[in-house]
Amino acid sequence: MKLFSFNKRNSEKVNLVQTCEAKTATHPFSAFEEYVPLSHAKMSLYSSLREAVPVIDAAISKLVRLIGTFEIVCKDKTAQKAVDRFFKSVKVNGTSYGVEQFIYTYFDQLLTYGTAVGEIVMNKDKTKVCALYNASLENIELSAKRSPLDIDVMVRSSTGELKKVKDQSLILLSLLNQTPSKAVGNSILSGLPFVSSILLKILNSIGQNFDRVGNVRFAVTYKPESNSSTVSSKQKADQIAKEWSRAMRDKTRVCDFVSVGDVSIKAIGADNQILDADVPMRHILEQIVSKLSIPPFLLGFSWSSTERMSSQQADILTSELEYYRTNLNPVIRRIADAFFKAQGLYEDFEIVWNNISLLDETELASARLQNAQAALLEKELESQEKSEKNQESKRQAHNSNKSGYDLLSKTETKLSGVKS
Repeated sequence: MKLFSFNKRNSEKVNLVQTCEAKTATHPFSAFEEYVPLSHAKMSLYSSLREAVPVIDAAISKLVRLIGTFEIVCKDKTAQKAVDRFFKSVKVNGTSYGVEQFIYTYFDQLLTYGTAVGEIVMNKDKTKVCALYNASLENIELSAKRSPLDIDVMVRSSTGELKKVKDQSLILLSLLNQTPSKAVGNSILSGLPFVSSILLKILNSIGQNFDRVGNVRFAVTYKPESNSSTVSSKQKADQIAKEWSRAMRDKTRVCDFVSVGDVSIKAIGADNQILDADVPMRHILEQIVSKLSIPPFLLGFSWSSTERMSSQQADILTSELEYYRTNLNPVIRRIADAFFKAQGLYEDFEIVWNNISLLDETELASARLQNAQAALLEKELESQEKSEKNQESKRQAHNSNKSGYDLLSKTETKLSGVKS
């Protein structure tokens, strides 16, 4: 176990990036060109999408749960026990504990907004990691300096003033599908607002149609006689309307409506046909599911799918989750590094993720069983070959001994004949 040594941030000199456009001061307030604001309109839009379209919220929640669990593996047993205890007991936000809870919230924010920001909270002496905090993006701005390799996190105060975070080494920042040369991440929901708006229009129109047609309304038409006066016709119409309303609003019992004269009753909208929304809704949902990279059967859609197609979709989902894990590994590594630094230790470690799904566990167990059976069969064949070889050698030795005995007996017979 060695002492842990850290270099300060930006201590190494890095040459300027040659493929990046050089930034020069064009006006007294050119510092504003370095800031990359996070679009609050987009963030509220993505939050509204998750709330309005349950499929999107379910897909992101399943991705967060399917990402799996992880552990830190160290060679030193003492360091292993310490880091295991820390990863399980560290406080996260206000009510949770454990680094996994922090990573799940962090990953949910990263998928939804394309950007995730967290913070490692230390004590005053920086000798202990006290907590992990998931920052809200509402007051966060990103600042790209002259080099695009250096991104600073800025915090906007209640007065609107931007302040740079003092200790940037304690800030955890991840950008999903980052745009080249820009400190901007892209959400997996980008491209979905248009098709989602069409889906919401269809759902809203279905609700309105059922309000109009599903809740049956009637049109009562009274045709007065030609010789009746206007006053009497109006009185009869008011009486018919009153009795009809009483008959329809009485929920305790079924009422009959009796009228005198030429009265016709028709259900409003009974002759109209509601448009079939299954086909357009399925087309839109297919677009949404393809963007979210989630197999349809995981979201409860019983679309036509074969067993082979389902396994292929599961393999694609596995590759997607592996990609997301590579985005989370740097964050986990920085948390572990901060813990070892606070302890004054240097320890090499690895981040080991569990297998993604129970299906993988079953397939691995089946493969191990088949390998064991193949090895056992090979051993049985080898032992059978050895036994056959031993039997053949014994047979050959027996035959050679028998031939020698026969030769000896013949020689003795000949010698006995000569003596006689």
